[in-house]
Amino acid sequence: MFKAGFVSIFGRPNAGKSTLLNALMGEKLAIVSPKVQTTRHRIKAFLTGENYQIVLSDTPGIIEPKYKLHERMMQSVKSSLEDADLAIFLVDLRDDLEQQNQIFESLKIKAPGLVVLNKIDGLSAQKLETAISFFSQKAYAKKWVAISALKRENLDELLMAILEFIPEGHPFYEGDDLSDLPTKFFVGEMIREKIYLLYEDEIPYHAAVLVNEFKEKTGLIKIGADIIVQRETQKGIILGQGGKMIRQLGTEARKDIEAFLGSKIFLELFVKVRPHWRDNDIHLKEYGYHGA
Repeated sequence: MFKAGFVSIFGRPNAGKSTLLNALMGEKLAIVSPKVQTTRHRIKAFLTGENYQIVLSDTPGIIEPKYKLHERMMQSVKSSLEDADLAIFLVDLRDDLEQQNQIFESLKIKAPGLVVLNKIDGLSAQKLETAISFFSQKAYAKKWVAISALKRENLDELLMAILEFIPEGHPFYEGDDLSDLPTKFFVGEMIREKIYLLYEDEIPYHAAVLVNEFKEKTGLIKIGADIIVQRETQKGIILGQGGKMIRQLGTEARKDIEAFLGSKIFLELFVKVRPHWRDNDIHLKEYGYHGA
């Protein structure tokens, strides 16, 4: 008996969705940072075992859209709702339970729901029991599992719970690929992750990354990428005094990209100003924000 199905992970920003995807895959496919709204795309990953294939989707944190980029992000959440065989409702146990419940109820998902109580590490037993009691009474919660995605605690239990809801069928994807997204996408995301980690205030939220060049040569891959910002002042911050910050950005991104590709790379970064790109349909499409 082989099982195959689509499982989508939903929750508020910073609930740990990307951390959970990476933990289940045993591979870093989704970027993470302490800042909210790090995930902007739906990232599909193929978790394949001897008798199952689970197509996992990491989705952007659910927010009220303020501009067209947010609208595209929420469209990708909606597309993930439509083909899910199972919805994972990821609960941040350190966040307000009722607010998270309101989000889950608003999704109106037809698929069964698995409530995953995340961040149990360092949490009191009483607080966990309160959350279990709270969500066990919700109509969308067919089952619950308590985990720590960061510490990778109880992931085997979670996997077994997921497989209970996955239908029998044939694998959707053959071969050893872990995702249907191109390598250039992951390279751009690794650069963007470093922007979230190195820069403060509004800079990460006003920046996009576009990989323009990806050429494989003997023993070296040449990569060229544009960092898009909205204002000249932001360009100056990305560059830093004497180019110090962008050199640090390039150095740290290069380490991750080389580890991911298993090859030496030559990385060139350029900073370009595109006013109001987050509300420009043409720019959003160019930078890969299609909403699906």
